[in-house]
Amino acid sequence: MRARALREAAAADRAIARGDARSSLLGIPYGAKDLLAARGAPTTWGAAPYRGRVLPQDATAISKLHRAGAVLAAKLAMVELAGGGGYRYPSASLQGPGRNPWDTGRWSGGSSSGSGAAVGAGLVPFALGSETSGSIGTPSSYCGVTGLRPTYGLVSRHGAMALSWTLDKIGPMARSAADCALALEAISGPGAKDATVSGKRFRPMAPEAAREALGRLRVGFAGEEIEQASAAARGALERGIDEVRRIFPNVVEARLPEDLPYGPMVVTVYAAEGATIFAELMESERFEEMPDAKQKAGLRAALDIKARDYLHAMRLRTVLASRMREVFATCDVILSAGRTMTATPLDHPLDAPAPGVAPPDPEAPKRRPGNASLIPAGNLAGLPAVFFPCGLGTDGLPVGLQLVGPPFSEPLLLAVVDAYQRETGHHLRRPPI
Repeated sequence: MRARALREAAAADRAIARGDARSSLLGIPYGAKDLLAARGAPTTWGAAPYRGRVLPQDATAISKLHRAGAVLAAKLAMVELAGGGGYRYPSASLQGPGRNPWDTGRWSGGSSSGSGAAVGAGLVPFALGSETSGSIGTPSSYCGVTGLRPTYGLVSRHGAMALSWTLDKIGPMARSAADCALALEAISGPGAKDATVSGKRFRPMAPEAAREALGRLRVGFAGEEIEQASAAARGALERGIDEVRRIFPNVVEARLPEDLPYGPMVVTVYAAEGATIFAELMESERFEEMPDAKQKAGLRAALDIKARDYLHAMRLRTVLASRMREVFATCDVILSAGRTMTATPLDHPLDAPAPGVAPPDPEAPKRRPGNASLIPAGNLAGLPAVFFPCGLGTDGLPVGLQLVGPPFSEPLLLAVVDAYQRETGHHLRRPPI
């Protein structure tokens, strides 16, 4: 988006010359995942059927960044249709597989592949991504950047492709929690064209309030999920958790309820909603332009999800939200792995066991899952999360943690991660390219 970027940069120069520095983002370049509409550039949703399509307006999040003076430098690649229907290979994208800047033979993660790779490689200081269930967390963890999944409804989704009306969220990815806070402050708040937006605004904690909150912070942790991590990632995860415990020593036991089927719940919801959203595409000849056979089959199969299954999953979400309130009565945040493995090879089937992770032993006693399902659980309950790097695995690839809090606890979550990053510096590492 060279022409638009130069126009916006020139406008920022004029504002600075006038002394009109209205925002900390004035003149700062960024990129946006290609499911967000932007005037003057294609909005392809990562899918061949929409190649070259140009929409006439900006998404609300992009309009808000424009008002803050940020410079939209690029649209960023993504998995086609944000992964709707599921997909087998990272190459399920109009732009090809998202390559990891730490090792271009590895995946940058999906579906915000380009957002994670661009920030990780230093191409832009921050980027907008989106998450339905893991699409900010995975690329943040794989590419060694900090990603913020906001509370459902904190950021307007007007002008963004819908995959799941009740799960989708738009959030920033950047080097640090402090930079995520700057971007989130600009894009949060009311949005007249999105009926699901809460109207709440994000403001970072004042320094004194942050010191008080962090001094009494209760960190919830289980730990069984770390024991199941890949050999390459486990050591870095354990060291990162030890660092958190050193900085915030008040650690209490906290686990997700173990009697809820988190994976089937989230898949049922986004598959049923996505099949409705993309029904017209599936009925057209353009559908065959999509390259991943598993994804096409998954979208078709989702058309047959029964209403009772969808409604049952939605009812269980209300149970989960109630249970999570009980968990947060005993702790302020929950700590777990961002992902329990490092980035997978580009040619590795995503529905196969991850490299370096031992398959479950059917003869072994059943282990408690701990908080292994924190990503689907957090998305189903609409909870905010921050994903942040905690070191490198034995294969030299980034490893990250996540913190999840109750609804609209972004000020606390970002203050916690900011304090961690001031003490450790993992977020300052750069890839070799």
